[in-house]
Amino acid sequence: MHEPTVSGEEIFAAVETMLSTFTTMGKKVRAFEQQYADYAHTRYGVMSNSGSSANLLSIAALSNPFTPDHLKPGDEVLVPALSWSTTIWPLIQHQLIPVMVDCDIHDFNLDLNKLERAIGPKTRAIKLVHVYGNPCNMDAIMMLARKHNLFVIEDCCEAMGATYDNRPVGSFGHVGNFSFFFSHHISTMEGGISVTHDFNLTETMRILRAHGWSREADEHAKYVEMYPDIDPRFIFINQGYNLRPTEVNAAIGQLQLPKLDALIDNRRETAAFFLKRFAKYEEYFHFQQETPKGKHVWFGFPMIVKKNAPFQVKDITAYLQRHHIETRPIIAGNMARHPAFKLYRHRIAGDLSSADTIMQQGMAIACHHAVDHAARDYVANILDTFITECVIQTSKLSA
Repeated sequence: MHEPTVSGEEIFAAVETMLSTFTTMGKKVRAFEQQYADYAHTRYGVMSNSGSSANLLSIAALSNPFTPDHLKPGDEVLVPALSWSTTIWPLIQHQLIPVMVDCDIHDFNLDLNKLERAIGPKTRAIKLVHVYGNPCNMDAIMMLARKHNLFVIEDCCEAMGATYDNRPVGSFGHVGNFSFFFSHHISTMEGGISVTHDFNLTETMRILRAHGWSREADEHAKYVEMYPDIDPRFIFINQGYNLRPTEVNAAIGQLQLPKLDALIDNRRETAAFFLKRFAKYEEYFHFQQETPKGKHVWFGFPMIVKKNAPFQVKDITAYLQRHHIETRPIIAGNMARHPAFKLYRHRIAGDLSSADTIMQQGMAIACHHAVDHAARDYVANILDTFITECVIQTSKLSA
């Protein structure tokens, strides 16, 4: 499903950083944070050791007393049922109540009509996911958030480089979270980043990222002056974690980011090929539709097998696997159907029929930068053969 985006120059930069012996979080991390914030059209970036950690750090900061009118235990946060586990676990870990909302069967993002109906007296935030790199309708979501005075957290882990109305995802809400994992649009091997326009939120995330000490805060000098009897290297002003990235991660990221747009172009070209080649099978498949005003960056190429198709999703995934073509579920499907949700308090807003359909009938094939013309043709030809065999078999059974 994935191939490395790193090349020799990133490997050399990583080795050079290791040889310098300055490997723990430092100047390279700060430089890359600003580099990425500039790319995302935000003022600040806080790098962490994974996209999941970025999700955790942002919720921790929004739930922290350092944040004015912060989220509190028992507050509700609207989240898409079609999502990933660590989109939701930080809410539960901070005693917030996830409210599961269905997706739109066409673009796979939050169903906007169901989203508004899900708002209740305890609702304080929307945590959205730009599913598979397809940007949400941010005009509608931000209008809804302003109307109800809600925080907006963007999970952009699948959507690096995506835009809505020519504006990067992650720059609309209070905070946006991205992943630099191996299989994502660019990679620092492991890594993530939270971007925001809010200085106070940035400072809080910096403090929470490293044990709760003030050392990484821009206003560290203020705390040194306030607490002169405490060693200035170890002034703990809040609770915290250890979610720090390394200088090695940042060194790789600094070289990866300039390549992002070209890598996205490759993904979009592959997706366009598949959409055109598979258009003849629209009676059997539903394909994700790009959001109007949005630029889709195709984390993968998702497909839903329609109920009237002469095969089921398990048939096609098994066939593709036999021909050395990997597939994946679409994210985690409907997270509300996973057994872990029986353990924790949550609310389901209405029916989740579209998320259920995607979970039961959906699959994704690779759409990364290294899917070349030969690989595209191979996948398309194998799919052609599979469908031809299914149609012939169905005709024989009907005869």
